[in-house]
Amino acid sequence: MNSIAYSLQEIVAQFGGRIEGNASTKVHQIATLDSASEGHIAFLTNSKYRKQLESTHASAIILAETDADSTLLPRIICANPYSYFAKVSAFLNPLPSVKAGIHANAFIGKGAKVSPHAQIDEFVSIGEGAIIGSGTVIMAGCSIGANAKIGKNTRLYPRVVVYHNCIVGNNTIIHSGVVIGADGFGIAMDEGAWLKIPQIGRAIIGNNVEIGANTTIDRGALDDTVIEDGVKLDNLIQIAHNVRIGSHTAIAGCAGIAGSTTVGSYCRIGGSAGIVGHVTIADGVEISPFTMISKSLREKGTYSGMNPFSEKDKWLKNTAHLRHLDDMATRIKNLEKELEALNRRES
Repeated sequence: MNSIAYSLQEIVAQFGGRIEGNASTKVHQIATLDSASEGHIAFLTNSKYRKQLESTHASAIILAETDADSTLLPRIICANPYSYFAKVSAFLNPLPSVKAGIHANAFIGKGAKVSPHAQIDEFVSIGEGAIIGSGTVIMAGCSIGANAKIGKNTRLYPRVVVYHNCIVGNNTIIHSGVVIGADGFGIAMDEGAWLKIPQIGRAIIGNNVEIGANTTIDRGALDDTVIEDGVKLDNLIQIAHNVRIGSHTAIAGCAGIAGSTTVGSYCRIGGSAGIVGHVTIADGVEISPFTMISKSLREKGTYSGMNPFSEKDKWLKNTAHLRHLDDMATRIKNLEKELEALNRRES
């Protein structure tokens, strides 16, 4: 728990905004309006919680200009309270400092280059020819394959596996159980038996990426699987071979993306959504939770859809009809008007 207290003036000097009330008010932790106590700074991002300002025990509040007069407590006024809260939370709760050095029980392969400013914990295995950058922390039980490369100031939590030849960029966070660069699901039928197709591409992870626990990112079959800069992946996501995820896209837990699909930049994909293989998703697309995307989405927008399962041919016919449902409803209304007019003439 953080015990260092900072004044509102010190926080504003870091992140901007303006102060109303006592600028010397000190806070050491962030909390919700409902749970905050003395020494906490709370935040208001939704007007439906404005009533809680009257009963909160927080020492200070982060809020928007529109809510600036909603409380007399010391407060920081900013354009985006939610992102400001995120910055303040990171400021008050910094990651543990790097303890540079290689643990005696770590294994370092022949020709591997580990920065003297990196932290390598016990039972870590680093393969031949691998490169580990300055300020990077590799926690207990991680396995880094031969000729893999981990950039600077990156943090791998316990039991992360990075296969051979894969690349992880700078300032990236990878949580426990993640597997990067396992073989993609490449098989071919030959005389009644499946043949494995060698997966000879790599998995390349960009800078400032975060990958949640137990997410898996397969290596490419021929070309590389690529996760671009700033992508945020939740827990338990499957990304198949040859997929490319564009910069600053965010994907929620249990989503699955099949092989050779390209997802654009600044997309948002909800939990348990699925995307079939060999399709393209445009920049800025939002996909609702549990939605199945079965064809390319060429235009920015929000896409949703949940159909109950049925026999495949019937499901395909029903889905085709659903796509034209709005047109069919308009035609029916027009036919009803024509029928009503015809009945009036006959009467």
